[in-house]
Amino acid sequence: MHQSQNQRNYQRSNRAHELTAEERAVYDRLCLDRMPQHVAIIMDGNGRWAGKRALKRFLGHQQGAESVQYVVETASRVDIPWITLYAFSIENNLRRPGNEVSFLMKLLKNYLVSNVQRMNDNNIRMAYIGRTHELTPDVQETMRWAEEQTAKNTGTTLTLALHYGSRAEIVDSARSVVHKMFAEAKQRGISVEDMLAAEGGEEAIQHRIDEETIAANLYTAHMPDPDLVVRTSGEQRISNFLLWQLAYSEIYVTDRLWPDFRGLHLLEAVEAYQGRERRFGGLGETSDENLSDVLPTEAELTR
Repeated sequence: MHQSQNQRNYQRSNRAHELTAEERAVYDRLCLDRMPQHVAIIMDGNGRWAGKRALKRFLGHQQGAESVQYVVETASRVDIPWITLYAFSIENNLRRPGNEVSFLMKLLKNYLVSNVQRMNDNNIRMAYIGRTHELTPDVQETMRWAEEQTAKNTGTTLTLALHYGSRAEIVDSARSVVHKMFAEAKQRGISVEDMLAAEGGEEAIQHRIDEETIAANLYTAHMPDPDLVVRTSGEQRISNFLLWQLAYSEIYVTDRLWPDFRGLHLLEAVEAYQGRERRFGGLGETSDENLSDVLPTEAELTR
């Protein structure tokens, strides 16, 4: 599933003609072999958008829901395989007024029901991450329905982070690892302690619980880590979103509020991303840094 970019077959999207003139102008400047495989977006600013217009908050949320489809359809037209949207956090559920939470859940259901046909028309597949089992049964039923209706699509996967928190995700991953160890020990008819002791004790723990294991048990185990994370509204924080997965993602912050964000602005974010050099903790390919004053000489090594 984690297909490296140099293995992908790059060519101009056969749906580029569906872009607006402004979108096409930006798209034509992009380097196809540097397109992000996964874009994550922290959608922020619905309330402020409404407040600036002396409107009720719910109207900001409604306009924000419209932005989702515009942005995702542009992503599908330029062949971005994965787009993940931070739609509703655990903190939203705990700290927002109950009537606002109820409205957001109704808005989610309406969005899914109203847009499934458009998603199918654009070859978009629906998916979710988060503690979605804690949402109300009627919301879960609509989510499953939309997922099933779009399951055969092969283009962009739209993942909504719902009742999501990154710390909770990491906790759930660790719990999953432990549960699997207990299940394995039970199947083998021995205790976990005896199973680990037979495998070398501390060495077995290090082997069984490492970064790869934790990553394999995250909600996002089936998708690549985001190359680019976009935050609207100008806020300079991650807000408990994909903390593990964003370790080396490029961050793009715009002052534009989410209800005003469109496909054009997504492409502008991609263009900014392509202007950066991703280093993943090392030196960049174009680095001209002089290491003569950093690396020790042979004489210094033999002291």
